Amino acid sequence: MKNSSAVSTIVLEAFYRMEDLKYLYFVIFLMLYMLILFANAIVIFVIIINKVLHNPMNYFLCNLAVNGIYGGTALLPPLLGTLMSPSHEVSLACCKAQVYFLHTYSMIEFTILSVMCYDRYVAICYPLQYHSIMTITKVYKLIAFSWGYPLVAFVMFFSLTLRLTICQNHLGRVYCLNFYLFKMSCGNTYIENILGLIFVVANSFPQLAMTFYSYRHILKICFTATKESKIKALKTCSPHLFAILNYSVGCFFEIVQSRFDTSYLSFETQMFMSLYFLIFPPILNPVIYGLSVQALRDNIFRLCGSGNKLLHLK
Repeated sequence: MKNSSAVSTIVLEAFYRMEDLKYLYFVIFLMLYMLILFANAIVIFVIIINKVLHNPMNYFLCNLAVNGIYGGTALLPPLLGTLMSPSHEVSLACCKAQVYFLHTYSMIEFTILSVMCYDRYVAICYPLQYHSIMTITKVYKLIAFSWGYPLVAFVMFFSLTLRLTICQNHLGRVYCLNFYLFKMSCGNTYIENILGLIFVVANSFPQLAMTFYSYRHILKICFTATKESKIKALKTCSPHLFAILNYSVGCFFEIVQSRFDTSYLSFETQMFMSLYFLIFPPILNPVIYGLSVQALRDNIFRLCGSGNKLLHLK
């Protein structure tokens, strides 16, 4: 496929508004990236080394943590490099690569959350059959679906982006997104925009259907259950509900900022809204599950306590 774009680099204009405090921003973003790596790596490490945590829910949580590192790495290292660059330019090829990584991160996140929702549905509605339904083979298939479906599905839509001729090279953001590449392209992209909308709806439908179906049955069970069972179900589902809410808020911010005029908002508010769904879910998900799930929390505290003892011995 021949790339006939009129430009070869993209200027990320938002970085010019950060110029006066760029070293402060650099330290903040670097610390956020280190926090994403540390928090998610701790969850992955604790789940892997403790056999008591080897169950379907924690396998899915482990993949959620891996995806958090994937999304944070797709955003923050390029952001740090461009922030310190005098021209604040990125190559068009790198911009398109970032589009693929960030969009697939978002789709994988949503798919894993929907799979975790199905797991909670089985655990609450079919507690006695849980282990016979959620076999290790089925867990592996769901994990493969969580990664394979978004990675392959987005390629079909992304092929439209690769065919675009980009005529403008100024983008008022700190990272690249598919929607803005369409806006920066030459000619009329009405058909591509319609196909993009169809793609978003079609590829969100399986996750939304799984989520609504699962929680509809969970609520149905809760209405007829005892008070103790209701409390247990709420305790089981609350971390997942917080994770979905956190992700949904980030998506809402991104949709508002990309589809509506938010120029009346301060630069800091616009930055917060645009970066929320890429930074806060990878940071908050390990915290939400690490504090809410007792077995995981106990093992994390035990690991931290062992680390402190080793430091004192030294």
